[in-house]
Amino acid sequence: MRIAVFSTKSYDRDYFSRYNTNPAQELVFFEAPLNMQTANLTQGFGGVCVFVNDKLDAETIAAIATNGIKLIVLRCAGFNNVDLPAAKAHGISVRRVPAYSPEAVAEHAVALMLTLARKTHKAYNRVREQNFSLERLNGFNIHGRTIGIIGTGKIGQAFARIMLGFGAKVLAYDLYPSDALKALGIAYVELDQLMAEADIVSLHCPLTPETKYIINSDRLQHMKQGVMIINTSRGALINTKDVLVALKQGKIGYLGIDVYEQEEKLFFKDLSESIVQDEMIGRLMSFPNVLITAHQGFFTHEALEQISLVTLTNIRDFEAGVVNSNEVS
Repeated sequence: MRIAVFSTKSYDRDYFSRYNTNPAQELVFFEAPLNMQTANLTQGFGGVCVFVNDKLDAETIAAIATNGIKLIVLRCAGFNNVDLPAAKAHGISVRRVPAYSPEAVAEHAVALMLTLARKTHKAYNRVREQNFSLERLNGFNIHGRTIGIIGTGKIGQAFARIMLGFGAKVLAYDLYPSDALKALGIAYVELDQLMAEADIVSLHCPLTPETKYIINSDRLQHMKQGVMIINTSRGALINTKDVLVALKQGKIGYLGIDVYEQEEKLFFKDLSESIVQDEMIGRLMSFPNVLITAHQGFFTHEALEQISLVTLTNIRDFEAGVVNSNEVS
């Protein structure tokens, strides 16, 4: 089967080429994202492989279905960018990589948290300028703090176990509580209680109509003054406009994000010689207590290896007529 692989970078090509040992699976790489404007590139292919910022709305899916696409393989866990009813209506199978490396994303969330708590990014820049002063670098311990985890799937569970290792008190919220986390002593509470009690809130839930803007002005009012918010899941879990107001007021004391509402226009691109037109991210970067990384949480050798292997397995199983557990319905 010929697969058109969209939104690719050098590392995608390297890992997929390394692990694609089946000559029947022909992968053709495109740097362009898949959307209505690039749907014509799918002519002559049986399937497409897409990433987080490819836009597979109903219009795009209708176009690629006309071109003969029968399979959409996501090289990520989230599938909020795919119109599933449209895919079903056109007889297109959708498969994903549900757990490429939960620890990779969880550890990146911890990296954001510790960097903000101990201001190591500022210390690094100071020392490079031969400034060895400790003034204004005072931080705080994670030990003894209350950590609120929203979403306890595999990534949330990995993050929770790390927080227990720090000696933190962990509260969790999920529609489907984990018995394994309960056994470790983690308390599941209602969302409002978690928001009110947590010193640090870390988001590990998928983007759905119910979770969109789960962090908004109303919920921020019930949070502690100076709360830290970490988001390594999906950008639209946070209402950026409301967060900007809360940062200005001091309600949010620290913000660490690896995702952003409008990231498809920015992330995975080198814009260092460009004038970025996105005013909201410019305002976010102007705050000294905001740390932004560009969807880097998944970016480890272990994760890229697993993404490649599972994606190739999804293609192989589809060709063999096998419905595996990675099918999204």
